[in-house]
Amino acid sequence: MKLGASAGPCSSEETKAITNRTAATRYARALLDIALKEKGDLRAIETELAEFVALFTQHPTLEKVLLNPAVPVPRKRATIAELTTRAKLTPVLGKLLLLLAERDRLVLLPDLLAAYRERLLDHLNIVRAEVTTAVALPADRAKAVEQSLARVTGRTVMLETRVDPAIIGGVVARVGSTVYDGSVTTQLEKMRQRLTE
Repeated sequence: MKLGASAGPCSSEETKAITNRTAATRYARALLDIALKEKGDLRAIETELAEFVALFTQHPTLEKVLLNPAVPVPRKRATIAELTTRAKLTPVLGKLLLLLAERDRLVLLPDLLAAYRERLLDHLNIVRAEVTTAVALPADRAKAVEQSLARVTGRTVMLETRVDPAIIGGVVARVGSTVYDGSVTTQLEKMRQRLTE
């Protein structure tokens, strides 16, 4: 492959996935904005949306019917109307689900849930952090790392820990798109590079 040559165009599936995520993000933003304006329970909306998405997973036949382009939109809308009434969903969420059914965009639901969760965390000034260590962190050490990351980011931190013996020792913390790499493996690699220069 020549320098500067692109790896090729995205496949139609990749393009569709990107388009769906973009649309889901717009719907998630609108859902959060309207819920805030109407002083809705943001956490309850997240829970209800997660339960609705889980319904598709638990009932593959329902998912197949509602996502099938051959099924007429009015039938999908009627089904969603019945489900939202039975589930007694928050009105703003019920309206959004009906809108998605009318536009035949129910395929967006998993991406919508992910995007809404991210927007909600951002609104609540919470950031997710993934910390990787060579051995499991004791609870007090995990709490100390969480507090350090909270000081660095200025936000409340939701910490998720992973174990990866390959890092030998130290800590690798990923906060959003930022990585703080204090692993022994990385330090050894830097030392190797300095010695070979």
